[in-house]
Amino acid sequence: DDHHQAYTIDTGGDDHGGEEVVEVAFADVFAAADPSEGPKLFRKCSACHKVEQGENGTGPYLAGVVGRPVQSANGYSGYSGALAEATDVWTPEALNEFLENPKKYASGTTMNFGGFDDIEDRANLIAWLEQQG
Repeated sequence: DDHHQAYTIDTGGDDHGGEEVVEVAFADVFAAADPSEGPKLFRKCSACHKVEQGENGTGPYLAGVVGRPVQSANGYSGYSGALAEATDVWTPEALNEFLENPKKYASGTTMNFGGFDDIEDRANLIAWLEQQG
């Protein structure tokens, strides 16, 4: 798994003795997301989640997850309650934060996944999930 810096922004000279870190807004990355990358990224999720409506696995199905209230997948009863403490609705922004570091975002979540480090991967996956309704 090669990790690379998604964006390098030239800020001119190095007068201040260090690199300036520029935070890229998720909305900007999401606006340029490539949903065609989603199936490849979803493989990491597919051990526990299915995309098909109503098809729960170890985790709830993810069809229609973007914009869906948390803990509301029909027929899924394994929720820990931790997600409801973190957010009400799975907006793209909430999913971005959750998928970056699930345990940090929702302390006590039973989802045992380390997260996606790359903001572009998260944006591409969420854009693809948005199409799976």
